[in-house]
Amino acid sequence: MPDTAALPEIALRTLTSGQVLARGTCRHLRSHNFTCIEEFTLATGRRVDVMALGPKGEIWVVECKSSRADFITDAKWTDYLGYCDRYFWAVDDRFPVDLLPEGTGLIIADGYDAELLRMGPETRLAGARRKALTLQVARQGLQRLQALRDPGFSAFS
Repeated sequence: MPDTAALPEIALRTLTSGQVLARGTCRHLRSHNFTCIEEFTLATGRRVDVMALGPKGEIWVVECKSSRADFITDAKWTDYLGYCDRYFWAVDDRFPVDLLPEGTGLIIADGYDAELLRMGPETRLAGARRKALTLQVARQGLQRLQALRDPGFSAFS
C-alpha cells in the first residue's frame, strides 16, 4: 500500500471553484465517517460532484455550485434525487443561498472544510438500487486507485 503521507498535496490554485468546494465538503464528511468519491458517474451517464457513503450504508449526493450562473444553468440536478438518500448543495459563503430549492440540504464549503447548515430530507433508496450504487462506487473507486498504482494500464479504455 502506498504511503499516503508521501503523496503530494494538491495546490488549491490548480483546482476549479467546484473542485475546491468538493474538496472541503469531502473533508468535512470524512470527519463524520463518510467516504466520498468525486465526479462519480451514474449508470445513466450523469456525473455527480460528490457521492458519499455513510457508516450505515446511507448514500448522499452533493452538487457543488460556484456561482449563481452555475446554479441557474443546471437543469439536471433533479435527475440525481433517485440515486441518494439525501441531497445537498455545497456552495461558498458568498453564494446567494435563497436561490436553492427548499427541501434540499445545504453545505457551506471552502477548500479546507465545510459546515452542514441544513440537513437534506431523507428519502430512502430501494434495496436493489442501494446495492447497485454501492457496488458501482466500489468499482469506480478501485479503478481510480489502480490507475494511480499503474498509470500506463487501462483495461477499460
